Amino acid sequence: MALNVTDLEVSKTFYQTWFGMTTVWEPDAENVYMSSGVDNLALHQIPKENRPAFQRSQGQFLDHLGFVMDSPESVDQLYERVVNAGVEIIHHPKQHRDGSYSFYLADPDRIVIQILYEPTISPIRFSTET
Repeated sequence: MALNVTDLEVSKTFYQTWFGMTTVWEPDAENVYMSSGVDNLALHQIPKENRPAFQRSQGQFLDHLGFVMDSPESVDQLYERVVNAGVEIIHHPKQHRDGSYSFYLADPDRIVIQILYEPTISPIRFSTET
């Protein structure tokens, strides 16, 4: 996933704090490449002169992105932490008809992120071994 952001340092700190992303490469002051070990995220600073073109009046093309959690309890634990820190909550935790459990929050640029426990994919672990 690659995101354009209005404040690279603020967004970098957000993804480090809440999703354990670490910087794997920061080639310059406008780009940072991060990883959780299984997920990769690139953040690209929107140049100041181009920011007005990125301001939304309504809606957005990206509906949301998501991070998979290993249990409903881990979803609740993260929810409590982000609420206590004042992170904007879009939708509170909810049990879904398919057995999944999630909530939605907003990053510093109001990109919506789903925090999801999904019983069929949450147990899957990345491995290079066959």
